[in-house]
Amino acid sequence: MTGWDNVVGAVRAIRAVRPAQLAVAGALLAALAGCAPGAVPRATVRPVNVARTAPLKSAPAPARATSPAPSPATTPPPAQPSALPVAPASVAALPQTAAFPKTTNAAFAAETHDIWLAVSTGNPDYAAPAFFPEKAYEQIKAIADPQYDWQSRLWLDFTLDVAAAHKLVKPGATLVRFEVPVQYAQWVGAGACYNSVGYWHVPGSRLVYRQDGTTLSFGIASFISWRGDWYVVHLGALTRGGAYGIVDDPEQGPGVPGPPGGC
Repeated sequence: MTGWDNVVGAVRAIRAVRPAQLAVAGALLAALAGCAPGAVPRATVRPVNVARTAPLKSAPAPARATSPAPSPATTPPPAQPSALPVAPASVAALPQTAAFPKTTNAAFAAETHDIWLAVSTGNPDYAAPAFFPEKAYEQIKAIADPQYDWQSRLWLDFTLDVAAAHKLVKPGATLVRFEVPVQYAQWVGAGACYNSVGYWHVPGSRLVYRQDGTTLSFGIASFISWRGDWYVVHLGALTRGGAYGIVDDPEQGPGVPGPPGGC
């Protein structure tokens, strides 16, 4: 017989007894049910399977907007001077023409700009576009090695003359004008001055500049032409006795252009 059957039987017995016996019967029922008088039955708590979850990670704090650190103030470098082309480089390889050069066109303005830039800075390379082209010189000169002569004599002498003239020109000096005595210009034909091709030649031009409130000048020994444009070929002198620079006739004031002659 089970414990529950005992309880049921006890209940039936209680119904048959008198009220006076109810207290005893109640005690008996409590004893049969395993409960002491006044005790509260304990609830059975079964464990509940709870799914384990990973602890929540706190959301990362939003990135704080930062402004780029201001760069230190810098002064932009001054603009560098640059030479101007007198004519396209390919022109030097073309045949000569008898066109008389102008002194009022853009080509001559570039010529004077480049020569002055070379003299005022002391850097002869600025005057390279204004100097008689090597390829044209190879066509003109009827000598054994015109390329070597151009490099070792013509261009070398020019660089030395630029250095000598630069010593006279102080910072802040400004170009006033070039005076070209076109009345002295002459055509130097083939066969003269070891030439195989003719060209126009003008001697004794003047470079006039202003310095410390004073007008000064010096000479440009020789301009010659190629296909209708003037190019400087001798700055200080046509010839010299050694590797040194020459300034042609430096004067206070504009000076006097000329004399005629030379090639």
